[in-house]
Amino acid sequence: MSAAPAFVGLELGAIVAKSDLTITREDLIRYAGASGDTNPIHYNDAIAAAVGLPGVLAHGMLTAGLALQVVVDWLVDPTAVVSYETKFTRPVVVDPIDGADLSVTAKVARLDEEERTARLDVTVTHAGKTVLGKTQVLARFRD
Repeated sequence: MSAAPAFVGLELGAIVAKSDLTITREDLIRYAGASGDTNPIHYNDAIAAAVGLPGVLAHGMLTAGLALQVVVDWLVDPTAVVSYETKFTRPVVVDPIDGADLSVTAKVARLDEEERTARLDVTVTHAGKTVLGKTQVLARFRD
């Protein structure tokens, strides 16, 4: 396990966490079972099409959770997260064979030396488009 990052040395605009990952249909099924969100638009192509969707969609909360996990992995200590917010801006269509590729990048946007906090702005893209908007993590550092 790596050491938690230190507040000292953080720089505005620095990218501190980045990850590329893939959501599969199997992930959607596991998430549906764990979350209790068994809406068929998250696993059934015919129903997704019948309601006018371009395909089976990833759960918004799954996408948001995966984005936060990238930051938590960098922080090492999940209790460092003070707050997390995001807005769902575009659906993530999950191909039955290839899944859906996501790119997550977290950048230092604000530093508060007195509180020893950093606001991280997180960008999440799929197929070249941002799928979460105004995604921000406030983290408190203990060093």
